[in-house]
Amino acid sequence: MAVQEQRTLPPQYVEDLQKDFGTQLTAMTATPLNTGLFAPQVAGQDAAQQSAYTMATTPGQGIGAFQDYITQAGAYDTSAAGRSGPTAYQPFMSPYQQDVIDATLQEYDSQAAQGLAGIGQQAAKSGNLGGGREGVMRAQYQNKSDMNRALLESGLLQQGFTQANQLANQAFNQQMLLGQNQQGLASQVPGLYGQDIGTLRSAGAGQQAQAQAQLDATREANRLDAYEPYERLGYLGSGIAQIASGAPGQFQSMVQPNPTPLQTALGIASVGGGLLGNYGDYLRGARS
Repeated sequence: MAVQEQRTLPPQYVEDLQKDFGTQLTAMTATPLNTGLFAPQVAGQDAAQQSAYTMATTPGQGIGAFQDYITQAGAYDTSAAGRSGPTAYQPFMSPYQQDVIDATLQEYDSQAAQGLAGIGQQAAKSGNLGGGREGVMRAQYQNKSDMNRALLESGLLQQGFTQANQLANQAFNQQMLLGQNQQGLASQVPGLYGQDIGTLRSAGAGQQAQAQAQLDATREANRLDAYEPYERLGYLGSGIAQIASGAPGQFQSMVQPNPTPLQTALGIASVGGGLLGNYGDYLRGARS
């Protein structure tokens, strides 16, 4: 016995819509989406950020900026050490000092010789020339002259030593002060570099954020443009299902604002499923 099957067919215009929908769906899904147009992109470092990185990692700058100043401070301390001790005055002795001493003593000796001549003249006038009294006077004069000469020479030497010692002490203090200044800079310079690095990094981060926002806006615009045909086809499928079933159709957009990279990837994968799901609702409604 033959089995009879009774089917309720949709109106012709619904079948025409089905056919048109199927044709468009087949054509649209035949070509893969160019996901590269809306793939996530990361903005590169701004020039200011690169400068901050370079400054922070370059020897002699950034964190290690103090090292050169510590080295220089050590050199000044070493130099200062050479300006102390019993021989520190020697490099500061005048190279002309001995010439000055010799000239001064020569003049003294000339004056002393004149004094001895005067004693002889006085002895001649008094009738004691060549006598014992003249000898005593000459001896006394010579002893006193020699003592004065020695005092004059030692005074000149002491004067040169004192001056050289003062210069050595002055140089010592100068070197120590320079060393202290270098140590002070060693403690300050890294902080100053750090401020510059922080300023550059902050300014660069703002520019990088702006560049990232532009990339994200371009990506979002490309994504909306790529999904626009699918959106229209989805509305069409929902409308066909509503007409065939007589029930209100439901359509959920596949394009959400500000998607994350993961959401974007999932959205691509669900394009076909969303369209076919709507059309499946229509088929089930038509067969009921």
